[in-house]
Amino acid sequence: MQSLRLLGLLLGDALRDLLRQRGQHLLAVLTLASGLLLAGGGLLAVEGLDRLAIQLEGMAKVTVWAAPGGSLAQAEAQLKQDPRFLAVERISAEQNAERFKETTQEAGLLLETVGQDALPESLELSLRPDLRSPDKAMAVGASLKSLPGVVDVLVDQERLARLLRVGHLLRQALGALGLLLLLAAGFSTGNVIRMSILAREEEIGIMRLVGASEAFIRTPLLMVGALLGLLGSLLAVAALYAVWLPLSRGVAGLPPLLVELARLGFFSPRSLALLVSVGAATGALGALWGFWSTQRAQRQMESQLAERS
Repeated sequence: MQSLRLLGLLLGDALRDLLRQRGQHLLAVLTLASGLLLAGGGLLAVEGLDRLAIQLEGMAKVTVWAAPGGSLAQAEAQLKQDPRFLAVERISAEQNAERFKETTQEAGLLLETVGQDALPESLELSLRPDLRSPDKAMAVGASLKSLPGVVDVLVDQERLARLLRVGHLLRQALGALGLLLLLAAGFSTGNVIRMSILAREEEIGIMRLVGASEAFIRTPLLMVGALLGLLGSLLAVAALYAVWLPLSRGVAGLPPLLVELARLGFFSPRSLALLVSVGAATGALGALWGFWSTQRAQRQMESQLAERS
């Protein structure tokens, strides 16, 4: 009971020290928040790309194109008997021309320049769910190139694979930058904890004399570090939400892809918990480093004084 009372007193003093040195603690919180902001922004972007890829995978098709003026009637008859496809839809040359003109105004002008018969007819194939992964879909697409009348085969999953690769590279790049900032934030937190230890050096010395263990003295400092990390996490999440909200509402002038990614949702509960946990852990580890480095410096000083005497 007395140990818990002493622990509460030390923790209360550490929290009061947070207010006394709020400028330094605010700097530590902002440094932590900056690292988490970059890492969290990358996580949010990659999570949006993953959601978009899953959404598009269910809509993805394999498109088989005929030669200009050619016919896919024979290929259509064969594919309708193929169990790999749920549906086979034949698109006439006129329908393809109308679709192309609807994409952009420039597309319509281009089609008028090259002629209305520039686009041939095609077949749109819906794959079975178990064949919609990029590798399997591309393998199916390669097997269709030998069908009669087929000139080219386009597989939507191939473009989705590129999108996933971009997401992977984005995760790595922003994750590396975020990690560097978090390391800097951890050292910043550690320096703040070192100053707190030095400010209460006499009090901590008395606690050692009455039998307090190092773990007992260290625990409140780790809790303060974790609290700083938690505050940095909440600040980063609030900043990311402030950026995400106007994006999801389609503020004018923003790229359509960013708006579409934002509308797929904010952080999942799992990602949100991960971001907050990383912040708290970074603060606690920084505090541990601050405590350890201070203790080492004090031991070295005591050793030098003993040698001189």
